[in-house]
Amino acid sequence: MSTAILLLAAGASSRMGQPKMFLTYQGSSLLQHAVQAATATSPHCFVVAGALAWEIAIELRDDPVRVIHHTGWEAGIGSSIAVGVTSILNTKLQPSNILITVCDQPFIDHALLQQLIDQQAHTSKGIIACAYEDTIGTPVLFDQQYFPALQALSGQQGAKKILQEHPDAVATVDFPRGAFDIDTPEDYARLQNL
Repeated sequence: MSTAILLLAAGASSRMGQPKMFLTYQGSSLLQHAVQAATATSPHCFVVAGALAWEIAIELRDDPVRVIHHTGWEAGIGSSIAVGVTSILNTKLQPSNILITVCDQPFIDHALLQQLIDQQAHTSKGIIACAYEDTIGTPVLFDQQYFPALQALSGQQGAKKILQEHPDAVATVDFPRGAFDIDTPEDYARLQNL
């Protein structure tokens, strides 16, 4: 059982007004924080970069990750997931699971990502999602039967569509702090005060 981790970092952070993945938190950028959690969890880490692909490649040049340059990033998060999953499957690696994570939930850490993997092994469910504030979402792990559905995503519709279509296949991990994400300057200011 191998798990590849797909970190989404393709957007332009338009609501933030500056690249949010490069904002600092606890002494490192949100991007580095997310990469550290991912690489501590799996040796197979992929980062989808788009608007700031060059800057991300430079930032991660010393990290054991593969940067995927998504030239069509403006099409939306669904397209970023599809391109990322297809890129993973085009390598020699044939993962049993793909765990999708993001940069803008600052409380994601290695322990949480490992908990998702452990929950999949324990329950044998095909999808393991995080639960917070009456919803389920990222980080989320999909086993290989859902790879074609991930590759078929497009536009602004992310992987939540797959969760909604297969509710009986989903198990969850409680992640109450997952409700906090960084989209605006106000969110970032709140993070600094926590």
